[in-house]
Amino acid sequence: MKKVGFAGAGAVGASMSFWERAAAKERPTDEAPMFVPTRPFGRTGVDVSILSLGGVLGTSEMIVFRQAFQLGVRYWDTADSYRWGNNEKAIGKYFERFPEDRKKIFLVTKSGSAHPDGLGKDLADSLRRMNTSYVDMYFIHSVSDAQRELTPEIKAWAEKAKKEGKIRLFGFSAHKNMEKSMLTAAKLGWIDGLMVSYNYRLMTQHKMKRAVDACTKAGIGLTAMKTQAAFSANFYASIGSKTDESLEMTEGFMKKGFKAEQAKLKAVWENPDIASICSAMPNMTILQANVAAAVGGQSLSSGDQRRLQRYAADTAPGYCAGCADICESAVACRVPVCDLMRYSMYRHSYGEREPAAHLLGSFPADLGRRIDDTDFSRAERTCPQKIRIAQVMQTVRDDLG
Repeated sequence: MKKVGFAGAGAVGASMSFWERAAAKERPTDEAPMFVPTRPFGRTGVDVSILSLGGVLGTSEMIVFRQAFQLGVRYWDTADSYRWGNNEKAIGKYFERFPEDRKKIFLVTKSGSAHPDGLGKDLADSLRRMNTSYVDMYFIHSVSDAQRELTPEIKAWAEKAKKEGKIRLFGFSAHKNMEKSMLTAAKLGWIDGLMVSYNYRLMTQHKMKRAVDACTKAGIGLTAMKTQAAFSANFYASIGSKTDESLEMTEGFMKKGFKAEQAKLKAVWENPDIASICSAMPNMTILQANVAAAVGGQSLSSGDQRRLQRYAADTAPGYCAGCADICESAVACRVPVCDLMRYSMYRHSYGEREPAAHLLGSFPADLGRRIDDTDFSRAERTCPQKIRIAQVMQTVRDDLG
């Protein structure tokens, strides 16, 4: 981390104001500053930083915004729901102080609506909160079935918003059935960009390779999320402790000068068709580590990649791959299994209560009864990851009370 040139970054005096601390970070150092490289975002004509700032920051972490900008992390991702709108408000506060930076940032936000009226209202609210007249990319948040949700009416709305200068590009994000929706997007011909779950666990699967190839040929810009593919506390509970393979992998990477979490990012960047990685970076330590991985010239060896794949296989029962068509069909779609897996990940793996609560609020009011009345044994038998689905669903049931 010496190359980063900000040793002691977390020890800036608490008595200093934000703007004083920001000015301190702008002072030149003896070391050459790092700067995150860029890649083309599909065939949109836009280049974006290969590392994107995920929307977990509030107004109290403004210094992280400033440092991210100075390090070249100029793809900022947010949504109207992140931190109950406070992440967008924090971005708006930043632009109020540094208005000249707005045109240098590729700004993305999202709406949970899949209806033109809802999209229009949400976009207007987002623009107001972020103190900007436009966004570079506007996503429909968490699409499950692109063929059903990306209607001609949505296309007409997106074209109108572009003509009005409110958005530059349009697309959607997907946490489940990603590959199916990606193939649909490639065929539609009017989707500019996608943000999908993509990591060392998923990228080697044939169906994901096929989906990425289709989007690349269609000129769609691809952003990877959930790239470090953390698995749930439920998995640790089922096996007792971390596997020996996990410890071996961590030790192997540290001998090369980087951490396992940095190696997971590097694995995704090995694919030039992935324009950027969206990562939640709630503090300076994680920001610095991710930037160091982005600018570091050392690539993963074939042995490193095999080590990651062995680890992925060993820990597969703790990671939901988002193949909702399989598990949810097995329970006659009575319970949104994949969405509840995602909720469990936020709540019990990441400790992120706000997104977990927001997701929980979108579930049916009788969810507890549905879980109680559902036999998950068939879903477990058909799950490619061999997840103990019933155990995770019981954890969710306990959360509901």
